[in-house]
Amino acid sequence: MTLVPTFRCELQHLDLKYQQYLKEVHRIVSLSRSPSALALHPTKSDVILPANPKANYLAHKDEIECAIERALSSGSYILGNEVSQFESEFAAYIGARYAIGVGSGTDALHLAIRASGIGPGDGVITVSHTAVATVCAIQLAGATPVLVDIDPASFTMDLDGVERALASSSPGFIRAIVPVHLYGRPARISEIMEIARRHNLVVIEDCAQAHGAKWRGQSVGSFGEFGAFSFYPTKNLGALGDGGALITNSYELATKAREMRQYGWKERYISNSHGLNTRLDELQAAILRVKLRYLDAENRRRRELAGLYNHLLAESHLVLPEPATKDGEHAYHQYVVRSNRRVALRAALKESAVETAILYPMPVHLQPGYRDRVRVDAGGLPCTEKISQEIVSLPLYPELSDEEVHWVAEVIQQSERNNR
Repeated sequence: MTLVPTFRCELQHLDLKYQQYLKEVHRIVSLSRSPSALALHPTKSDVILPANPKANYLAHKDEIECAIERALSSGSYILGNEVSQFESEFAAYIGARYAIGVGSGTDALHLAIRASGIGPGDGVITVSHTAVATVCAIQLAGATPVLVDIDPASFTMDLDGVERALASSSPGFIRAIVPVHLYGRPARISEIMEIARRHNLVVIEDCAQAHGAKWRGQSVGSFGEFGAFSFYPTKNLGALGDGGALITNSYELATKAREMRQYGWKERYISNSHGLNTRLDELQAAILRVKLRYLDAENRRRRELAGLYNHLLAESHLVLPEPATKDGEHAYHQYVVRSNRRVALRAALKESAVETAILYPMPVHLQPGYRDRVRVDAGGLPCTEKISQEIVSLPLYPELSDEEVHWVAEVIQQSERNNR
Protein backbone atom coordinates (compact mmCIF):
# COMPACT_ATOMS: atom_id res chain seq x y z
CA MET A 1 0.00 0.00 0.00
CA THR A 2 3.00 2.35 0.46
CA LEU A 3 4.23 1.93 -3.13
CA VAL A 4 2.05 4.69 -4.60
CA PRO A 5 3.17 7.54 -2.31
CA THR A 6 6.78 6.36 -2.49
CA PHE A 7 6.68 6.29 -6.30
CA ARG A 8 5.11 9.75 -6.34
CA CYS A 9 7.89 11.10 -4.14
CA GLU A 10 10.52 9.55 -6.40
CA LEU A 11 8.95 11.23 -9.43
CA GLN A 12 8.95 14.54 -7.60
CA HIS A 13 12.61 14.07 -6.75
CA LEU A 14 13.47 13.39 -10.41
CA ASP A 15 11.66 16.56 -11.38
CA LEU A 16 13.52 18.61 -8.77
CA LYS A 17 16.66 19.12 -10.87
CA TYR A 18 14.60 20.61 -13.66
CA GLN A 19 12.76 22.88 -11.23
CA GLN A 20 16.08 24.06 -9.80
CA TYR A 21 17.37 24.72 -13.32
CA LEU A 22 14.35 26.89 -14.13
CA LYS A 23 14.75 28.71 -10.83
CA GLU A 24 18.41 29.49 -11.56
CA VAL A 25 17.58 30.71 -15.08
CA HIS A 26 14.94 33.00 -13.64
CA ARG A 27 17.42 34.37 -11.09
CA ILE A 28 20.12 35.03 -13.71
CA VAL A 29 17.62 36.83 -15.94
CA SER A 30 16.43 38.95 -13.03
CA LEU A 31 20.01 39.91 -12.18
CA SER A 32 20.54 41.23 -15.71
CA ARG A 33 17.71 43.73 -15.43
CA SER A 34 18.21 47.21 -14.06
CA PRO A 35 15.80 47.76 -11.16
CA SER A 36 13.13 50.39 -11.58
CA ALA A 37 11.90 51.91 -8.34
CA LEU A 38 8.48 52.51 -9.85
CA ALA A 39 8.12 48.91 -11.02
CA LEU A 40 9.47 47.51 -7.77
CA HIS A 41 7.14 49.33 -5.40
CA PRO A 42 5.44 46.52 -3.48
CA THR A 43 1.69 46.49 -2.96
CA LYS A 44 0.19 46.25 0.51
CA SER A 45 -0.35 42.54 -0.09
CA ASP A 46 3.28 42.16 -1.16
CA VAL A 47 5.15 43.32 1.93
CA ILE A 48 8.89 42.60 2.13
CA LEU A 49 9.38 40.79 5.43
CA PRO A 50 12.53 40.83 7.57
CA ALA A 51 12.51 37.00 7.45
CA ASN A 52 10.32 34.65 5.44
CA PRO A 53 10.24 31.00 6.53
CA LYS A 54 7.22 30.37 4.28
CA ALA A 55 9.29 31.29 1.21
CA ASN A 56 11.93 28.77 2.27
CA TYR A 57 9.27 26.08 2.73
CA LEU A 58 7.89 26.78 -0.74
CA ALA A 59 11.41 26.60 -2.23
CA HIS A 60 11.70 23.00 -0.96
CA LYS A 61 8.01 22.11 -0.80
CA ASP A 62 8.04 18.86 -2.76
CA GLU A 63 11.03 17.40 -0.93
CA ILE A 64 9.69 18.48 2.46
CA GLU A 65 6.31 16.92 1.83
CA CYS A 66 7.95 13.67 0.72
CA ALA A 67 10.06 13.69 3.88
CA ILE A 68 6.98 14.26 6.04
CA GLU A 69 5.18 11.41 4.26
CA ARG A 70 8.19 9.15 4.84
CA ALA A 71 8.24 9.98 8.56
CA LEU A 72 4.50 9.45 8.95
CA SER A 73 4.63 6.15 7.08
CA SER A 74 7.45 4.84 9.27
CA GLY A 75 5.25 4.29 12.31
CA SER A 76 8.07 5.56 14.56
CA TYR A 77 7.35 9.01 15.95
CA ILE A 78 9.65 9.57 18.95
CA LEU A 79 13.47 9.46 18.61
CA GLY A 80 13.26 7.25 15.55
CA ASN A 81 15.25 6.93 12.34
CA GLU A 82 14.72 10.53 11.17
CA VAL A 83 16.22 11.96 14.35
CA SER A 84 19.16 9.54 14.40
CA GLN A 85 19.90 10.17 10.71
CA PHE A 86 19.68 13.93 11.14
CA GLU A 87 21.98 13.77 14.17
CA SER A 88 24.59 11.91 12.12
CA GLU A 89 24.25 14.27 9.15
CA PHE A 90 24.33 17.44 11.23
CA ALA A 91 27.36 16.29 13.24
CA ALA A 92 29.16 15.52 9.97
CA TYR A 93 28.22 18.92 8.57
CA ILE A 94 29.64 20.72 11.63
CA GLY A 95 32.69 18.46 11.66
CA ALA A 96 32.03 17.04 15.11
CA ARG A 97 31.59 13.53 16.47
CA TYR A 98 28.14 13.78 18.05
CA ALA A 99 24.84 15.65 17.73
CA ILE A 100 21.92 15.31 20.13
CA GLY A 101 18.51 16.50 18.91
CA VAL A 102 16.38 18.33 21.48
CA GLY A 103 13.15 20.33 21.65
CA SER A 104 14.52 23.87 21.22
CA GLY A 105 17.63 26.01 21.24
CA THR A 106 16.86 27.06 24.82
CA ASP A 107 16.73 23.41 25.86
CA ALA A 108 20.01 22.79 24.06
CA LEU A 109 21.77 25.45 26.13
CA HIS A 110 20.07 24.35 29.36
CA LEU A 111 21.01 20.72 28.77
CA ALA A 112 24.60 21.61 27.86
CA ILE A 113 25.03 23.60 31.08
CA ARG A 114 23.61 20.85 33.25
CA ALA A 115 25.48 18.07 31.46
CA SER A 116 28.69 20.03 32.12
CA GLY A 117 28.01 19.79 35.85
CA ILE A 118 27.18 23.48 36.28
CA GLY A 119 24.36 24.56 38.57
CA PRO A 120 23.51 26.46 41.77
CA GLY A 121 26.42 28.48 43.15
CA ASP A 122 28.20 28.65 39.80
CA GLY A 123 28.72 31.72 37.62
CA VAL A 124 28.45 31.66 33.83
CA ILE A 125 29.78 34.54 31.74
CA THR A 126 27.76 35.61 28.72
CA VAL A 127 26.44 38.80 27.10
CA SER A 128 23.34 40.90 27.68
CA HIS A 129 22.95 41.70 23.97
CA THR A 130 21.41 38.37 23.00
CA ALA A 131 18.08 36.60 22.86
CA VAL A 132 16.78 36.22 26.40
CA ALA A 133 16.98 32.44 25.86
CA THR A 134 20.75 32.54 26.48
CA VAL A 135 20.33 33.96 29.97
CA CYS A 136 17.14 31.99 30.62
CA ALA A 137 18.97 28.70 30.04
CA ILE A 138 21.67 29.61 32.57
CA GLN A 139 19.03 30.38 35.17
CA LEU A 140 17.06 27.22 34.38
CA ALA A 141 20.18 25.28 35.35
CA GLY A 142 20.30 27.18 38.66
CA ALA A 143 23.51 29.04 37.79
CA THR A 144 24.13 32.79 37.93
CA PRO A 145 24.46 34.77 34.67
CA VAL A 146 27.43 37.16 34.73
CA LEU A 147 26.93 39.63 31.87
CA VAL A 148 29.70 41.44 30.03
CA ASP A 149 29.70 44.08 27.29
CA ILE A 150 30.10 43.56 23.55
CA ASP A 151 32.47 44.79 20.89
CA PRO A 152 30.69 47.63 19.01
CA ALA A 153 31.85 46.47 15.57
CA SER A 154 31.09 42.74 15.71
CA PHE A 155 28.30 42.83 18.38
CA THR A 156 29.97 39.80 19.98
CA MET A 157 31.55 39.26 23.41
CA ASP A 158 34.14 41.85 24.52
CA LEU A 159 37.14 39.86 25.75
CA ASP A 160 38.38 42.63 28.04
CA GLY A 161 35.01 42.41 29.74
CA VAL A 162 35.49 38.68 30.21
CA GLU A 163 38.87 39.25 31.85
CA ARG A 164 37.42 41.92 34.17
CA ALA A 165 34.56 39.61 35.19
CA LEU A 166 37.03 36.85 36.03
CA ALA A 167 39.32 39.21 37.97
CA SER A 168 36.46 40.64 40.03
CA SER A 169 34.86 37.28 40.93
CA SER A 170 35.69 35.01 43.83
CA PRO A 171 38.10 32.19 42.93
CA GLY A 172 36.22 29.22 41.51
CA PHE A 173 32.90 31.05 41.14
CA ILE A 174 33.02 31.38 37.35
CA ARG A 175 32.68 27.91 35.82
CA ALA A 176 31.80 28.56 32.19
CA ILE A 177 31.66 31.01 29.29
CA VAL A 178 28.78 31.10 26.81
CA PRO A 179 29.91 33.14 23.78
CA VAL A 180 27.10 34.08 21.39
CA HIS A 181 27.81 33.96 17.65
CA LEU A 182 25.31 36.72 17.03
CA TYR A 183 23.54 37.48 13.74
CA GLY A 184 25.69 34.80 12.07
CA ARG A 185 28.95 36.57 12.99
CA PRO A 186 31.42 34.29 14.85
CA ALA A 187 32.72 35.54 18.18
CA ARG A 188 36.51 35.50 18.63
CA ILE A 189 36.26 31.89 19.68
CA SER A 190 39.95 30.93 19.51
CA GLU A 191 40.80 33.69 22.02
CA ILE A 192 37.83 32.72 24.19
CA MET A 193 39.08 29.13 24.22
CA GLU A 194 42.51 30.35 25.35
CA ILE A 195 40.96 32.33 28.23
CA ALA A 196 38.95 29.24 29.18
CA ARG A 197 42.06 27.05 29.18
CA ARG A 198 43.92 29.49 31.45
CA HIS A 199 41.04 29.58 33.94
CA ASN A 200 39.86 25.97 33.59
CA LEU A 201 36.41 26.98 32.29
CA VAL A 202 33.82 25.14 30.23
CA VAL A 203 32.91 26.77 26.90
CA ILE A 204 29.36 26.33 25.56
CA GLU A 205 28.87 28.08 22.22
CA ASP A 206 25.48 29.67 21.55
CA CYS A 207 25.14 29.01 17.81
CA ALA A 208 21.42 29.67 17.52
CA GLN A 209 22.05 32.22 14.74
CA ALA A 210 25.22 30.79 13.24
CA HIS A 211 24.49 27.59 11.29
CA GLY A 212 27.34 27.27 8.82
CA ALA A 213 29.42 30.16 10.18
CA LYS A 214 33.14 29.43 10.51
CA TRP A 215 36.13 30.72 12.42
CA ARG A 216 39.48 30.17 10.70
CA GLY A 217 37.91 27.47 8.55
CA GLN A 218 36.33 25.53 11.43
CA SER A 219 32.58 25.47 12.01
CA VAL A 220 31.34 27.29 15.08
CA GLY A 221 29.86 24.89 17.58
CA SER A 222 32.86 22.55 17.33
CA PHE A 223 35.30 24.53 19.50
CA GLY A 224 33.85 24.28 23.01
CA GLU A 225 32.67 21.40 25.14
CA PHE A 226 29.26 21.94 23.55
CA GLY A 227 27.73 23.91 20.71
CA ALA A 228 24.02 24.69 21.06
CA PHE A 229 21.83 25.25 17.98
CA SER A 230 18.25 26.37 17.49
CA PHE A 231 16.06 25.33 14.55
CA TYR A 232 13.38 27.96 15.08
CA PRO A 233 11.67 28.52 11.68
CA THR A 234 13.46 31.80 10.86
CA LYS A 235 16.97 30.40 11.44
CA ASN A 236 19.37 29.71 8.57
CA LEU A 237 18.56 26.05 9.18
CA GLY A 238 14.97 26.27 10.35
CA ALA A 239 12.37 23.62 11.10
CA LEU A 240 8.64 24.20 10.66
CA GLY A 241 8.22 24.34 14.41
CA ASP A 242 10.57 24.24 17.38
CA GLY A 243 13.75 22.21 17.52
CA GLY A 244 17.36 22.31 18.66
CA ALA A 245 20.54 20.29 18.88
CA LEU A 246 23.74 19.94 20.86
CA ILE A 247 27.11 19.32 19.24
CA THR A 248 30.05 17.81 21.10
CA ASN A 249 33.24 15.84 20.47
CA SER A 250 33.12 14.17 23.88
CA TYR A 251 31.66 10.66 24.13
CA GLU A 252 31.07 11.13 27.86
CA LEU A 253 29.23 14.44 27.45
CA ALA A 254 27.19 13.11 24.52
CA THR A 255 26.15 10.06 26.53
CA LYS A 256 25.17 12.21 29.49
CA ALA A 257 23.20 14.65 27.32
CA ARG A 258 21.35 11.82 25.57
CA GLU A 259 20.29 10.39 28.91
CA MET A 260 19.26 13.75 30.32
CA ARG A 261 17.12 14.76 27.32
CA GLN A 262 14.75 11.86 28.15
CA TYR A 263 14.19 11.82 31.92
CA GLY A 264 17.74 10.66 32.63
CA TRP A 265 16.96 7.21 31.25
CA LYS A 266 19.87 4.89 30.69
CA GLU A 267 17.36 2.05 30.56
CA ARG A 268 13.75 2.71 29.56
CA TYR A 269 11.63 3.78 32.54
CA ILE A 270 14.68 3.77 34.84
CA SER A 271 16.14 7.26 35.45
CA ASN A 272 19.88 7.20 35.91
CA SER A 273 19.93 10.95 36.62
CA HIS A 274 17.59 13.90 37.04
CA GLY A 275 16.66 14.64 33.43
CA LEU A 276 14.22 16.51 31.22
CA ASN A 277 11.76 15.75 28.45
CA THR A 278 13.23 17.55 25.44
CA ARG A 279 13.32 15.53 22.23
CA LEU A 280 13.63 16.65 18.62
CA ASP A 281 10.45 15.62 16.82
CA GLU A 282 10.62 13.03 14.02
CA LEU A 283 8.72 15.27 11.60
CA GLN A 284 10.99 18.24 12.27
CA ALA A 285 14.07 16.03 11.87
CA ALA A 286 12.78 14.83 8.49
CA ILE A 287 12.27 18.45 7.38
CA LEU A 288 15.70 19.48 8.65
CA ARG A 289 17.36 16.66 6.70
CA VAL A 290 15.97 18.21 3.51
CA LYS A 291 16.98 21.74 4.42
CA LEU A 292 20.48 20.81 5.58
CA ARG A 293 21.36 19.83 2.01
CA TYR A 294 20.76 23.44 0.91
CA LEU A 295 22.32 25.27 3.85
CA ASP A 296 25.66 26.12 2.26
CA ALA A 297 24.04 27.37 -0.96
CA GLU A 298 21.52 29.44 0.99
CA ASN A 299 24.26 30.92 3.16
CA ARG A 300 26.14 31.91 0.01
CA ARG A 301 23.01 33.66 -1.20
CA ARG A 302 22.74 35.48 2.14
CA ARG A 303 26.32 36.69 1.72
CA GLU A 304 25.56 37.84 -1.84
CA LEU A 305 22.59 39.86 -0.61
CA ALA A 306 24.63 41.32 2.25
CA GLY A 307 27.29 42.37 -0.27
CA LEU A 308 24.62 44.04 -2.39
CA TYR A 309 23.31 45.95 0.64
CA ASN A 310 26.88 47.00 1.46
CA HIS A 311 27.35 48.37 -2.06
CA LEU A 312 24.00 50.17 -2.27
CA LEU A 313 24.16 51.68 1.24
CA ALA A 314 27.85 52.60 1.27
CA GLU A 315 27.10 56.35 1.08
CA SER A 316 24.17 56.31 3.52
CA HIS A 317 24.19 57.51 7.13
CA LEU A 318 23.95 53.93 8.36
CA VAL A 319 26.72 52.09 10.16
CA LEU A 320 26.92 48.87 8.14
CA PRO A 321 27.94 45.43 9.46
CA GLU A 322 31.62 44.91 10.14
CA PRO A 323 33.42 43.86 6.92
CA ALA A 324 34.30 40.20 6.53
CA THR A 325 37.69 39.18 7.89
CA LYS A 326 39.99 36.31 6.99
CA ASP A 327 39.24 34.76 10.39
CA GLY A 328 35.46 34.77 10.42
CA GLU A 329 33.01 33.51 7.78
CA HIS A 330 29.69 35.27 8.41
CA ALA A 331 26.46 33.29 7.93
CA TYR A 332 24.33 36.49 7.83
CA HIS A 333 21.36 35.28 9.80
CA GLN A 334 20.62 39.00 10.10
CA TYR A 335 21.78 42.08 8.21
CA VAL A 336 22.00 44.57 11.06
CA VAL A 337 22.72 48.27 10.60
CA ARG A 338 22.94 51.11 13.10
CA SER A 339 21.05 54.38 12.70
CA ASN A 340 20.78 57.46 14.90
CA ARG A 341 17.41 58.08 13.19
CA ARG A 342 15.95 54.63 13.75
CA VAL A 343 12.32 55.59 14.34
CA ALA A 344 12.12 57.71 11.17
CA LEU A 345 14.00 55.07 9.16
CA ARG A 346 11.67 52.25 10.18
CA ALA A 347 8.60 54.42 9.58
CA ALA A 348 9.76 55.28 6.04
CA LEU A 349 10.43 51.64 5.26
CA LYS A 350 7.09 50.52 6.69
CA GLU A 351 5.27 53.15 4.63
CA SER A 352 6.91 51.61 1.56
CA ALA A 353 5.85 48.05 2.51
CA VAL A 354 9.22 47.02 3.98
CA GLU A 355 9.14 45.47 7.44
CA THR A 356 12.17 45.56 9.72
CA ALA A 357 13.05 44.06 13.10
CA ILE A 358 15.07 44.99 16.18
CA LEU A 359 17.15 42.20 17.66
CA TYR A 360 17.11 43.17 20.48
CA PRO A 361 15.28 46.29 21.71
CA MET A 362 16.14 45.90 25.41
CA PRO A 363 19.29 44.28 26.83
CA VAL A 364 18.55 41.36 29.13
CA HIS A 365 20.01 43.10 32.21
CA LEU A 366 17.43 45.89 31.85
CA GLN A 367 14.40 43.64 31.41
CA PRO A 368 12.06 43.49 34.41
CA GLY A 369 12.21 39.71 34.66
CA TYR A 370 16.02 39.62 34.84
CA ARG A 371 17.40 42.89 36.15
CA ASP A 372 17.59 41.51 39.72
CA ARG A 373 18.71 38.04 38.69
CA VAL A 374 21.99 38.74 36.88
CA ARG A 375 25.41 40.14 37.70
CA VAL A 376 26.78 42.94 35.54
CA ASP A 377 30.35 44.15 35.00
CA ALA A 378 31.17 46.90 37.54
CA GLY A 379 31.80 49.28 34.64
CA GLY A 380 28.31 48.67 33.29
CA LEU A 381 27.45 47.70 29.73
CA PRO A 382 27.59 51.04 27.86
CA CYS A 383 28.09 49.62 24.37
CA THR A 384 25.25 47.13 24.79
CA GLU A 385 22.88 49.86 25.98
CA LYS A 386 23.88 52.29 23.21
CA ILE A 387 23.51 49.95 20.27
CA SER A 388 20.16 48.62 21.49
CA GLN A 389 18.84 52.11 20.68
CA GLU A 390 20.29 52.13 17.15
CA ILE A 391 20.19 48.65 15.59
CA VAL A 392 17.80 47.66 12.79
CA SER A 393 17.58 44.36 10.93
CA LEU A 394 16.85 44.85 7.24
CA PRO A 395 15.11 42.08 5.24
CA LEU A 396 17.44 39.16 4.54
CA TYR A 397 16.66 35.60 3.50
CA PRO A 398 17.79 33.40 0.58
CA GLU A 399 14.61 33.88 -1.46
CA LEU A 400 14.84 37.69 -1.32
CA SER A 401 15.45 39.06 -4.81
CA ASP A 402 18.10 41.54 -5.84
CA GLU A 403 15.29 43.84 -6.97
CA GLU A 404 13.79 43.82 -3.49
CA VAL A 405 17.16 44.72 -1.97
CA HIS A 406 17.43 47.60 -4.48
CA TRP A 407 13.97 48.74 -3.40
CA VAL A 408 14.89 48.68 0.32
CA ALA A 409 18.04 50.70 -0.43
CA GLU A 410 16.11 53.17 -2.59
CA VAL A 411 13.61 53.79 0.20
CA ILE A 412 16.46 54.42 2.66
CA GLN A 413 18.20 56.78 0.26
CA GLN A 414 14.97 58.66 -0.47
CA SER A 415 14.27 58.97 3.26
CA GLU A 416 17.73 60.51 3.73
CA ARG A 417 17.15 62.99 0.90
CA ASN A 418 13.84 64.01 2.43
CA ASN A 419 15.46 64.66 5.81
CA ARG A 420 18.36 66.81 4.63
